Amino acid sequence: MTERDPEPYFTRHVFCCENQRPEGHERGCCKEKGASRLRNYLKARAKELGLQGVRINSAGCLDRCELGPTMVIYPEGVWYHYRTLEDAEEILQRHLVEGGRVERLQLRPGDEEPPR
Repeated sequence: MTERDPEPYFTRHVFCCENQRPEGHERGCCKEKGASRLRNYLKARAKELGLQGVRINSAGCLDRCELGPTMVIYPEGVWYHYRTLEDAEEILQRHLVEGGRVERLQLRPGDEEPPR
C-alpha cells in the first residue's frame, strides 16, 4: 500500500470458488464438491458473529480445481482447501476471528493433492 492508495473498504476479503464445469470434467470443479453450501455457511456465520470489515464472496474459477473446494483470503493471500462445515468453521474462527492459520487445510504453490 502506498500513501496514495485509499484505505481498504474491507479488512479481509474471502473469495470462495463456486465454479461449475461440465459433469465428468477431468479437473472436476468446486461447485460439484459442495462449494456453494460451504460459502453460504461462511457468509451466514460471519454475519452471525458480527465480523466487521470481512466480506465473503463467491468467485469463479480460482484454477485449483483438483484441490477444491478452495478459497483465498486477502490481503494475506492465504489459500485453503475445505470440504466440511467443520473445516469452514475452523478457518473462520482461527483465521478470520483469531488472526491465525489452519495449517492442515492450507494450500501451497505446487500442491497437486488436497491436504489430508
